[in-house]
Amino acid sequence: MFSTIGKTIKWIGQHFMGMLFLLIAFVVLMPSSTTQLIPANLQEIKLVGPIMDATAILKEIEEAQKNKKIKGVLLNVNSPGGAVPPSIEIAYAIKELKKHKPVVAYASGIMASGSYYASIYANTIIANPGSIVGSIGVIMESANIEELMQTIGVKTQIVKQGTYKEAGTPTRKWTPEERAELETLTKDTYELFVQDVANARGLKVSDSKTYADAHIFSAQRAKSAGLIDKIGVISQAKKEVQKLAKVKKPSWKEKDKLENFIEQLSTKSILKFQNYFYGLKSSIL
Repeated sequence: MFSTIGKTIKWIGQHFMGMLFLLIAFVVLMPSSTTQLIPANLQEIKLVGPIMDATAILKEIEEAQKNKKIKGVLLNVNSPGGAVPPSIEIAYAIKELKKHKPVVAYASGIMASGSYYASIYANTIIANPGSIVGSIGVIMESANIEELMQTIGVKTQIVKQGTYKEAGTPTRKWTPEERAELETLTKDTYELFVQDVANARGLKVSDSKTYADAHIFSAQRAKSAGLIDKIGVISQAKKEVQKLAKVKKPSWKEKDKLENFIEQLSTKSILKFQNYFYGLKSSIL
Protein backbone atom coordinates (compact mmCIF):
# COMPACT_ATOMS: atom_id res chain seq x y z
CA MET A 1 0.00 0.00 0.00
CA PHE A 2 2.78 2.42 0.94
CA SER A 3 4.52 1.64 -2.35
CA THR A 4 1.37 2.57 -4.28
CA ILE A 5 0.99 5.84 -2.34
CA GLY A 6 4.64 6.64 -2.95
CA LYS A 7 4.33 6.03 -6.69
CA THR A 8 1.20 8.22 -6.80
CA ILE A 9 2.94 11.10 -5.01
CA LYS A 10 5.97 10.72 -7.31
CA TRP A 11 3.73 10.80 -10.40
CA ILE A 12 1.94 13.95 -9.18
CA GLY A 13 5.29 15.62 -8.55
CA GLN A 14 6.57 14.75 -12.00
CA HIS A 15 3.41 15.92 -13.77
CA PHE A 16 2.41 18.86 -11.55
CA MET A 17 3.15 21.58 -14.13
CA GLY A 18 1.24 19.69 -16.82
CA MET A 19 -1.77 19.25 -14.54
CA LEU A 20 -1.65 22.95 -13.65
CA PHE A 21 -1.54 23.88 -17.34
CA LEU A 22 -4.55 21.66 -18.07
CA LEU A 23 -6.47 23.21 -15.17
CA ILE A 24 -5.80 26.75 -16.42
CA ALA A 25 -6.68 25.73 -19.98
CA PHE A 26 -9.94 24.22 -18.74
CA VAL A 27 -10.83 27.42 -16.88
CA VAL A 28 -10.03 29.58 -19.91
CA LEU A 29 -11.77 27.44 -22.51
CA MET A 30 -14.84 26.30 -20.60
CA PRO A 31 -18.06 27.98 -21.79
CA SER A 32 -19.35 30.94 -19.83
CA SER A 33 -22.62 30.59 -17.98
CA THR A 34 -23.57 34.12 -18.98
CA THR A 35 -22.75 36.32 -21.91
CA GLN A 36 -22.36 40.08 -21.70
CA LEU A 37 -24.94 41.23 -24.24
CA ILE A 38 -24.38 44.98 -23.94
CA PRO A 39 -21.08 46.85 -23.51
CA ALA A 40 -20.01 47.33 -19.90
CA ASN A 41 -20.78 50.77 -18.50
CA LEU A 42 -19.89 50.19 -14.83
CA GLN A 43 -16.77 48.71 -13.23
CA GLU A 44 -15.88 47.20 -9.86
CA ILE A 45 -12.31 47.53 -8.58
CA LYS A 46 -11.31 45.48 -5.53
CA LEU A 47 -8.87 46.60 -2.85
CA VAL A 48 -8.23 43.46 -0.81
CA GLY A 49 -5.59 42.62 1.79
CA PRO A 50 -2.58 44.56 3.08
CA ILE A 51 -1.54 47.50 0.89
CA MET A 52 2.15 47.06 0.13
CA ASP A 53 2.21 47.93 -3.58
CA ALA A 54 -0.33 49.94 -5.57
CA THR A 55 0.82 49.12 -9.10
CA ALA A 56 -1.97 46.71 -10.04
CA ILE A 57 -4.87 48.73 -8.65
CA LEU A 58 -3.49 51.99 -10.08
CA LYS A 59 -3.49 50.32 -13.49
CA GLU A 60 -7.16 49.35 -13.05
CA ILE A 61 -8.08 52.88 -11.96
CA GLU A 62 -6.23 54.40 -14.93
CA GLU A 63 -7.93 52.03 -17.37
CA ALA A 64 -11.34 52.83 -15.91
CA GLN A 65 -10.60 56.54 -16.26
CA LYS A 66 -9.56 56.22 -19.91
CA ASN A 67 -12.44 53.93 -20.88
CA LYS A 68 -15.18 56.30 -22.05
CA LYS A 69 -17.75 53.51 -21.97
CA ILE A 70 -17.32 53.13 -18.19
CA LYS A 71 -19.62 55.68 -16.53
CA GLY A 72 -19.11 54.81 -12.86
CA VAL A 73 -16.80 52.83 -10.56
CA LEU A 74 -17.29 50.83 -7.38
CA LEU A 75 -14.20 50.53 -5.15
CA ASN A 76 -14.84 47.40 -3.07
CA VAL A 77 -12.59 47.52 0.01
CA ASN A 78 -11.64 44.79 2.47
CA SER A 79 -8.19 45.74 3.73
CA PRO A 80 -6.56 46.50 7.10
CA GLY A 81 -4.36 49.16 5.50
CA GLY A 82 -0.64 48.98 4.93
CA ALA A 83 2.24 51.18 3.81
CA VAL A 84 1.71 54.93 3.61
CA PRO A 85 2.97 55.77 0.07
CA PRO A 86 0.85 53.22 -1.87
CA SER A 87 -2.22 54.14 0.19
CA ILE A 88 -1.74 57.79 -0.77
CA GLU A 89 -1.15 56.83 -4.41
CA ILE A 90 -4.53 55.08 -4.51
CA ALA A 91 -6.27 57.95 -2.70
CA TYR A 92 -5.04 60.52 -5.18
CA ALA A 93 -5.77 58.25 -8.15
CA ILE A 94 -9.39 57.96 -6.93
CA LYS A 95 -9.48 61.74 -6.50
CA GLU A 96 -8.44 62.17 -10.14
CA LEU A 97 -10.84 59.47 -11.33
CA LYS A 98 -13.72 61.26 -9.59
CA LYS A 99 -13.17 64.26 -11.87
CA HIS A 100 -14.16 62.09 -14.83
CA LYS A 101 -16.80 59.71 -13.42
CA PRO A 102 -18.45 58.99 -10.05
CA VAL A 103 -16.80 56.63 -7.58
CA VAL A 104 -18.49 54.82 -4.70
CA ALA A 105 -16.24 53.21 -2.06
CA TYR A 106 -17.78 50.22 -0.30
CA ALA A 107 -16.45 48.76 2.97
CA SER A 108 -17.26 45.08 2.52
CA GLY A 109 -15.22 44.01 5.56
CA ILE A 110 -12.41 46.20 6.85
CA MET A 111 -11.82 49.77 5.67
CA ALA A 112 -9.15 50.87 8.11
CA SER A 113 -5.97 52.91 8.22
CA GLY A 114 -4.41 52.95 4.73
CA SER A 115 -7.46 51.45 3.04
CA TYR A 116 -9.65 54.17 4.53
CA TYR A 117 -7.09 56.73 3.32
CA ALA A 118 -7.37 55.18 -0.15
CA SER A 119 -11.17 55.62 -0.10
CA ILE A 120 -11.64 59.15 1.24
CA TYR A 121 -12.01 60.95 -2.11
CA ALA A 122 -14.86 58.75 -3.40
CA ASN A 123 -18.13 60.59 -4.10
CA THR A 124 -19.86 58.37 -1.55
CA ILE A 125 -18.60 55.91 1.06
CA ILE A 126 -20.95 53.08 2.00
CA ALA A 127 -20.17 50.50 4.69
CA ASN A 128 -21.57 47.05 5.32
CA PRO A 129 -23.43 47.05 8.69
CA GLY A 130 -20.88 44.61 10.13
CA SER A 131 -17.77 46.29 8.75
CA ILE A 132 -14.92 47.94 10.64
CA VAL A 133 -13.99 51.50 9.63
CA GLY A 134 -11.43 54.08 10.71
CA SER A 135 -8.15 53.51 12.53
CA ILE A 136 -6.86 56.86 11.30
CA GLY A 137 -3.41 56.69 12.79
CA VAL A 138 0.22 55.88 12.06
CA ILE A 139 2.45 53.27 13.66
CA MET A 140 6.14 52.40 13.37
CA GLU A 141 7.45 49.41 15.26
CA SER A 142 10.52 47.24 15.54
CA ALA A 143 11.55 44.41 17.84
CA ASN A 144 14.39 44.78 20.34
CA ILE A 145 16.39 41.56 19.96
CA GLU A 146 19.43 42.74 21.96
CA GLU A 147 18.97 40.13 24.72
CA LEU A 148 18.46 37.34 22.20
CA MET A 149 21.64 38.34 20.39
CA GLN A 150 23.57 38.31 23.66
CA THR A 151 22.20 34.88 24.50
CA ILE A 152 23.31 33.31 21.23
CA GLY A 153 26.55 35.28 21.12
CA VAL A 154 25.92 37.60 18.17
CA LYS A 155 27.41 41.10 18.06
CA THR A 156 26.86 43.82 15.48
CA GLN A 157 29.57 45.80 13.69
CA ILE A 158 28.42 49.11 12.28
CA VAL A 159 30.01 51.96 10.39
CA LYS A 160 27.68 54.93 9.93
CA GLN A 161 27.57 58.61 9.09
CA GLY A 162 24.68 60.65 10.44
CA THR A 163 23.35 60.77 13.98
CA TYR A 164 20.02 59.13 13.13
CA LYS A 165 21.20 56.60 10.53
CA GLU A 166 20.61 53.74 12.97
CA ALA A 167 17.22 54.99 14.18
CA GLY A 168 14.74 52.11 14.26
CA THR A 169 17.38 49.40 14.62
CA PRO A 170 16.15 46.13 16.16
CA THR A 171 19.58 45.27 17.59
CA ARG A 172 19.33 47.47 20.69
CA LYS A 173 17.07 49.84 22.58
CA TRP A 174 16.56 53.14 20.76
CA THR A 175 18.19 56.23 22.24
CA PRO A 176 15.90 59.09 23.38
CA GLU A 177 17.10 61.13 20.39
CA GLU A 178 16.28 58.32 17.94
CA ARG A 179 12.83 57.81 19.46
CA ALA A 180 12.13 61.55 19.23
CA GLU A 181 13.17 61.53 15.56
CA LEU A 182 10.85 58.62 14.73
CA GLU A 183 8.01 60.21 16.70
CA THR A 184 8.43 63.38 14.63
CA LEU A 185 8.23 61.29 11.46
CA THR A 186 5.03 59.50 12.52
CA LYS A 187 3.54 62.79 13.71
CA ASP A 188 4.17 64.41 10.30
CA THR A 189 2.54 61.46 8.53
CA TYR A 190 -0.42 61.43 10.93
CA GLU A 191 -1.03 65.15 10.42
CA LEU A 192 -1.00 64.63 6.64
CA PHE A 193 -3.49 61.77 7.03
CA VAL A 194 -5.83 63.83 9.22
CA GLN A 195 -5.62 66.87 6.96
CA ASP A 196 -6.51 64.83 3.87
CA VAL A 197 -9.43 63.14 5.66
CA ALA A 198 -10.70 66.52 6.89
CA ASN A 199 -10.48 68.01 3.40
CA ALA A 200 -12.10 65.04 1.70
CA ARG A 201 -14.89 64.51 4.21
CA GLY A 202 -15.64 68.13 5.13
CA LEU A 203 -14.49 67.68 8.72
CA LYS A 204 -12.53 69.98 11.02
CA VAL A 205 -8.93 69.16 11.90
CA SER A 206 -9.62 70.60 15.35
CA ASP A 207 -12.18 67.80 15.91
CA SER A 208 -9.78 65.03 14.91
CA LYS A 209 -9.85 63.44 18.37
CA THR A 210 -13.43 62.36 17.68
CA TYR A 211 -12.99 60.82 14.21
CA ALA A 212 -9.24 60.08 14.05
CA ASP A 213 -6.82 59.29 16.93
CA ALA A 214 -6.78 55.65 15.67
CA HIS A 215 -10.39 55.07 16.80
CA ILE A 216 -11.85 51.87 15.35
CA PHE A 217 -15.53 52.32 14.49
CA SER A 218 -18.47 50.12 13.72
CA ALA A 219 -20.34 51.22 10.59
CA GLN A 220 -22.97 53.07 12.62
CA ARG A 221 -20.41 54.97 14.69
CA ALA A 222 -18.35 55.71 11.58
CA LYS A 223 -21.43 57.31 10.04
CA SER A 224 -22.03 59.40 13.18
CA ALA A 225 -18.38 60.53 13.10
CA GLY A 226 -18.68 61.59 9.45
CA LEU A 227 -16.29 59.00 8.03
CA ILE A 228 -18.90 57.34 5.81
CA ASP A 229 -22.12 58.47 4.17
CA LYS A 230 -24.39 55.43 4.24
CA ILE A 231 -24.76 51.95 5.67
CA GLY A 232 -25.78 49.20 3.27
CA VAL A 233 -24.86 46.01 1.46
CA ILE A 234 -23.12 45.44 -1.87
CA SER A 235 -26.34 45.59 -3.93
CA GLN A 236 -27.13 49.03 -2.49
CA ALA A 237 -23.59 50.21 -3.19
CA LYS A 238 -23.95 49.10 -6.82
CA LYS A 239 -27.29 50.89 -7.11
CA GLU A 240 -25.61 54.04 -5.78
CA VAL A 241 -22.97 53.81 -8.53
CA GLN A 242 -25.72 53.34 -11.11
CA LYS A 243 -27.60 56.35 -9.74
CA LEU A 244 -24.58 58.67 -9.69
CA ALA A 245 -23.50 57.51 -13.14
CA LYS A 246 -27.04 58.06 -14.47
CA VAL A 247 -27.01 54.63 -16.10
CA LYS A 248 -30.45 53.24 -16.95
CA LYS A 249 -29.31 49.80 -18.09
CA PRO A 250 -26.36 48.79 -15.86
CA SER A 251 -23.81 46.38 -17.29
CA TRP A 252 -20.85 45.58 -15.04
CA LYS A 253 -17.49 44.92 -16.64
CA GLU A 254 -16.50 41.27 -16.52
CA LYS A 255 -12.90 40.12 -16.24
CA ASP A 256 -11.65 37.43 -18.60
CA LYS A 257 -11.74 33.89 -17.24
CA LEU A 258 -8.01 33.48 -16.60
CA GLU A 259 -7.75 36.88 -14.89
CA ASN A 260 -10.79 36.09 -12.75
CA PHE A 261 -9.44 32.62 -11.87
CA ILE A 262 -6.06 33.99 -10.77
CA GLU A 263 -7.75 36.84 -8.86
CA GLN A 264 -9.94 34.42 -6.93
CA LEU A 265 -6.93 32.31 -5.96
CA SER A 266 -4.89 35.31 -4.87
CA THR A 267 -7.82 36.90 -3.02
CA LYS A 268 -8.42 33.76 -0.97
CA SER A 269 -4.73 33.57 -0.07
CA ILE A 270 -4.58 37.25 0.85
CA LEU A 271 -7.68 37.04 3.05
CA LYS A 272 -6.31 34.01 4.90
CA PHE A 273 -3.06 35.89 5.48
CA GLN A 274 -5.00 38.97 6.59
CA ASN A 275 -7.12 37.00 9.05
CA TYR A 276 -4.04 35.51 10.70
CA PHE A 277 -1.76 38.51 10.88
CA TYR A 278 -3.70 41.76 10.53
CA GLY A 279 -6.31 43.80 12.31
CA LEU A 280 -9.46 42.67 14.05
CA LYS A 281 -11.87 39.93 13.17
CA SER A 282 -15.48 39.97 14.27
CA SER A 283 -17.73 36.95 14.27
CA ILE A 284 -21.22 36.02 15.33
CA LEU A 285 -21.40 32.85 17.40
